[in-house]
Amino acid sequence: MENQISNLDGERLVTAIQYHEATKHHYHRYAISPGYLDWDNQPNPFRFYEGVTPIKLPFAKGDPDAVYMDLYERMRNPVREFSLENLSLFLELSLSISAWKSIPGAKWALRMNPSSGNLHPTESYVILSTHSAYDPGVYHYSPFLHALEPRASFSDELSVKIQRHFRTKGFLFAFTSIYWREAWKYGERAFRYSNHDIGHAIAAASFAANLLGWKLTYLYETSDEEIAKILGFHEIDWRDDEEEYPEVLFYVHSAEAKEIPAGLTPDIIQRILELSFQGRHNRLSKDHVDWEIIAHVAQATRKPRVAVDRPNNPNMPFSQLELSQLKATQIIRQRRSLLACDGVTSISQSAFLTMLDKTLPRDTAAPFDVGLGPVRVHLFLFVHRVKDLTSGFYMFVRDEKDLGALRLACRPDFLWEPVKKDFPLYLLAKGQFTGEATSVSCQQSIAGEGAFSLGMIAKFRSNLERLPFLYRHLFWETGMIGQVLYLEAEAHGVRSTGIGCFYDDPVHELLALRDNQFQSLYHFTVGGPVEDQRLQSWPPYSHLKENGGGEVAE
Repeated sequence: MENQISNLDGERLVTAIQYHEATKHHYHRYAISPGYLDWDNQPNPFRFYEGVTPIKLPFAKGDPDAVYMDLYERMRNPVREFSLENLSLFLELSLSISAWKSIPGAKWALRMNPSSGNLHPTESYVILSTHSAYDPGVYHYSPFLHALEPRASFSDELSVKIQRHFRTKGFLFAFTSIYWREAWKYGERAFRYSNHDIGHAIAAASFAANLLGWKLTYLYETSDEEIAKILGFHEIDWRDDEEEYPEVLFYVHSAEAKEIPAGLTPDIIQRILELSFQGRHNRLSKDHVDWEIIAHVAQATRKPRVAVDRPNNPNMPFSQLELSQLKATQIIRQRRSLLACDGVTSISQSAFLTMLDKTLPRDTAAPFDVGLGPVRVHLFLFVHRVKDLTSGFYMFVRDEKDLGALRLACRPDFLWEPVKKDFPLYLLAKGQFTGEATSVSCQQSIAGEGAFSLGMIAKFRSNLERLPFLYRHLFWETGMIGQVLYLEAEAHGVRSTGIGCFYDDPVHELLALRDNQFQSLYHFTVGGPVEDQRLQSWPPYSHLKENGGGEVAE
């Protein structure tokens, strides 16, 4: 049996690495994509379950009076009860529509959680146990309606069994991905981008939960197959390439609760599996393109029922170099993706170091205490316009136990000069590298015209060799880092955006990385925004009737 498992993991490892290599962008060749935008078949960014009656969620009458640091530090926010109103606020601050934008002839929704190309492959589900305010069961969250769509109901016995299993009040919370939404535009590289988005959504949910005194804990033993079962996917006949893939399951509980079980018991899973699920998913596109390579890597990186490493994060204080005066919810609600940089805005060194400091995982601090695993990603930075800091290449080592391996893997002539005592930022080379930053980011000027940009360098092969499904986790970690940078940029008066298009191996060549021990998985840029004057803005739920009835406006 051990040899069979080893052989199977070997095949999965090969498939994941082959996918990664095949989907790299090069100066002379991009990863395969449709090559044009088939507007007639653009996927609907909103999933609905037809044949069910949505439960309308109340919109917040007022946000928590939380300050900037309340986004991160646990125990600063009072624990709120698990009422329908607070569940609604949690979903509103993490996954709901944040605004509508329009230009003549087109109108689209933005959300609290960012997405590559604003295509939103991520779906979410809540599984609620006994509470007087709502019926226990499995629900799909509809951001368009800000409503819960009931999929299955629990008996009181099953509801009590789940609550007793976790030994503290709370609810189960799951993310899934519809890869077709990203593949419609980005083709083979869509699997990467969809998993970036899962990371963004995890961090967004962790921040929102923290403001309510709640915490997400990753149920790290749970398999993808088990998640699919408790969401009722075994009863769904998915249309064409519109399948939802289970990604991750959390238990949301009071931040004060400890020792959360690592998964669900087989008995609970079987009891949910026996339920009758209702509703039929809406069709997203009239026609589809079959991206076989995505189906293969999705299968190869499925998570079995196996434990992953629990992180042992330090309990160190946050840097207090520069604190934002904005309220926590204001930062969340105003987050937008940078569309263009002005090429002149600089930031202070204290703001820069504060932003980087927030990407360090800490025990009892959002968002990295959800329990996905130890640090696997570090930051390679192009510093362009940071006051009192030399322009050049830098490395931010998010876990200094990797410092030696990084130094051995990178160019031997790098300086590795510490910027600040007891802070893991190192100057590698001095100079203006705006051209290089732009060039390796698919010639996108935002990478060179901001205050700084970066690539996220992951410990790659060693993780995949041990557990092939960690390929997805690496992208989740980069997405979580990206969400921190999104909020930090807003908090410090600038703006940021993720960059999924970059030339993979040319980035590695800048560092002299000669193999796949480390790989760059995501780029990001932060700078002064240039607003598009053509855009008009609309309130987030202006498409619903003003009476709050939850009906779609005609």
